[in-house]
Amino acid sequence: MAGDIDREGVEKAYGRWAPVYDLVFGKVFDAGRQSTIAEADKIGGRILDVGVGTGLSLSDYSRSTKLCGVDISEPMLRRAQQRVRALGLTNVEALAVMDAKNLAFPDSFFDAVVAQYVITAVPDPEATLDDFIRVLKPGGELILVNHIGAESGPRRVFELAFAPLARRLGWRPEFPWARLTDWAAKHGGVSLAERRPMPPMGHFSLIRFRKS
Repeated sequence: MAGDIDREGVEKAYGRWAPVYDLVFGKVFDAGRQSTIAEADKIGGRILDVGVGTGLSLSDYSRSTKLCGVDISEPMLRRAQQRVRALGLTNVEALAVMDAKNLAFPDSFFDAVVAQYVITAVPDPEATLDDFIRVLKPGGELILVNHIGAESGPRRVFELAFAPLARRLGWRPEFPWARLTDWAAKHGGVSLAERRPMPPMGHFSLIRFRKS
């Protein structure tokens, strides 16, 4: 499954989306985005926001929360940097172009890692999740919000039919919950703290893993 989308394809897709991303996706993803931020702010300290995109979320975090944001797309990050300057977000410590699977941060560096709508858009989700946990402090949380594929029924049929187009957009719509539970069991150093359905109609889930 790791080869069904590739880094170059994702990078190009998000480069194309950069000019209109906020307009197209801002409202659709808002509930999940706000929920992950609320959970991260409860933890506080230093937070890594992976797939920070145009920086749409940055101003919603508490100003006492220190933020680092990374994204694979340079056009997206340029917009994020403009937003940080325009809004005077002094709690944003760094924004950098970075591959989510190979984070250039030391082990046990962050109090929480936030990844909004990221895991289904990376070529190797399990290796990416491993690196998220690596940079987390013990007791820290990995906070995900993502579409999880339906197990059966009409939505499952739709997702499978939509999958080829979605991959060209940089998404993997049929991503099953079992991939996350299997990863957690294999990793061994994490426990599931919460899975919460998100609007619209539970198509998305907020998922929290805690590092042992």
